[in-house]
Amino acid sequence: MKQLSGLDSVFLDAEDDHQYTHISQLLILERPSADFEPHTTWRRQLADRLHQLEPLRRRLVEVPFGLDHPYWIADPDFDLDFHVRRSAVPPPGSDADLDELVGRLVAAPMDRDHPLWVSHVIEGLADDRFAILTMIHHSAVDGAAGAELLELMLEDAPDAERPDGAGRWRSETAPSTTEVLARAAANGVRRPARGLLLAARAGQSLARATRNPSVIDLADRVRGTLRGPLGSLLNAGRSRDEDGRLPRLPPLTSPPTPFNHPISRYRRFAHRSLPLAEVKAVGKEAGATINDVVVALCGGGLRRWLLDRGELPDDPLTAMVPVSLRSGDEEDRWTNRVSGTVAALPTDVDGPLERLRAAHEALALAKQVFAALPGELTPDVVGLGAPLMTTAISRAVTRWSTIGPAPFNLIVSNVPGPREPLYLGSAAMTHYVPVSAVADGVGLNVTVQSYVDQLDFGLLGCAELLPDLHDLADAIIAEFDALRDAVRAEGTGA
Repeated sequence: MKQLSGLDSVFLDAEDDHQYTHISQLLILERPSADFEPHTTWRRQLADRLHQLEPLRRRLVEVPFGLDHPYWIADPDFDLDFHVRRSAVPPPGSDADLDELVGRLVAAPMDRDHPLWVSHVIEGLADDRFAILTMIHHSAVDGAAGAELLELMLEDAPDAERPDGAGRWRSETAPSTTEVLARAAANGVRRPARGLLLAARAGQSLARATRNPSVIDLADRVRGTLRGPLGSLLNAGRSRDEDGRLPRLPPLTSPPTPFNHPISRYRRFAHRSLPLAEVKAVGKEAGATINDVVVALCGGGLRRWLLDRGELPDDPLTAMVPVSLRSGDEEDRWTNRVSGTVAALPTDVDGPLERLRAAHEALALAKQVFAALPGELTPDVVGLGAPLMTTAISRAVTRWSTIGPAPFNLIVSNVPGPREPLYLGSAAMTHYVPVSAVADGVGLNVTVQSYVDQLDFGLLGCAELLPDLHDLADAIIAEFDALRDAVRAEGTGA
C-alpha cells in the first residue's frame, strides 16, 4: 500500500462534474497486414507486461471524510478487459473523424472503483492505420512518467521476442477503515514536523534568491515596467533599453479571450504534425531552441486565429509552461514531480521572426525566474496542509478562475518523446500525439510531443468555447510556414 503525495491528490480534488484531470496518449500505427488484429495484440502485450506497469494495476483507497490523502493498492479484482476496449470510426476514417472521436472519449470521468486508466483501440482509419488512445489519471503519473510508461508498453523492434508467460505481480487486500484512520492520525502528528523542515529549506532557497543577480535584475526590470506617479518615482534616473522597449515580462493579469471562461463537460480535439528536422533547422538558423519555436508558433497561431475573429487583445497572452522536476534519482518513478512557470506569448508582435525572438526572450526570463525561486519545492509544499484544507483551497482556486481574471490564458507544454521507433508486434507507430486536460477559466491546452522524426501537436479545448479548434490548429501550422519562409529570406538577404 502506497500513499498518494499531496500533489497527486490535488489532481483528484480538482475534478467535478465537468472537468477531469486524466492525461492521454494518442498513438497512430500502421497495420502491417490484413489479418493483423490490433485489439487482440494490444491486450496480449499489456497482459504480458503488466508486472512492469505499476500505475495500471493500482486502485484508489479513499480515507473516510477526506482526513488524509488516499492510498494506492494493487487491485485485488483487476480485470484487464474492463480497461482495454474496442472503438472505431466509420471507414475510411479521416484524421478529422479520429479527432472527433477522441474529443468524445476524453470527455468522460474515470471510474474510481477501478485502476484509473482506459485504453481504446480505434479501428476504421484510412490508409491501413489504426490508433490507440490510452487515458490515465494525472494523479497516477505526470507527462514525463507517462512517456516512460508508454515505452514499457511497446517494443523497440518489430515482432520482438515475447517473454515466456506473463510476469507475476501480487494483489493486495484493501485495508480496513480502522487501519486507514490510524494512519491518518499518525500522519497528522508528523505533518507539522515536515512543515518545519520544508520551511527551513524554503528559507534557504529564498535567501539564495535574494542574492541571485538574476532576481535582482528581474526586480529592476519589473520596476521599469511601472507606469504613473509610482513608476516615475521608482524609475527616477533609470534609463530604458537602447531601443526604448520595456522588457517583455508576463502581465500580472491575463487579457480576456474566448477560451478563458467556465468550461462545459464537452471537449474538442485537434492534432497536427510537423517534420522535426525542419523545426530544428528553422530554430538553429534563427539561434533558437525547439521550445522557442513551439512557443512562437503557438503565439503566432493564436494571433492569426484571434485576428480572424476580431478578438485579439492589445496585451500579450500568457501561457503556463509545465516544468519537470525529475532528476532520474527518484525513489518513486510513478508519481508527480512537476511544477510550472508563466511566460508571455508573442501575440502582440507583428512578424514571424520578431515573434520567435520575443518567445526566446520570454522563455529565457521565465527560466531565470523559476531557477531563482524555490519552485522545486512545489510538490512538497502541496502535501504540507491538512488534506481537507488542501481540497478546499484547490476547489476555491478553481471557482475563483470562473469569476476573477485568469492567472494565465492557456497551457503550452513541450515534452521530449522517444527518439527511436516503437512497435506493437509488427505494427510500426508513426505518431505519438499528446492529449492533456483543460479546466474552468483555462479552456485551451496545447501539448507538443516529439517522436522520432515528427513533432506532434495535440490541442484540447472546451467544445462550447472553441468549436473551431481545427482552425486554430491550422493557424499554428500556417505560422510555421511563415516562420520558415522568413528565416530563409533573412538567410539569403532577400
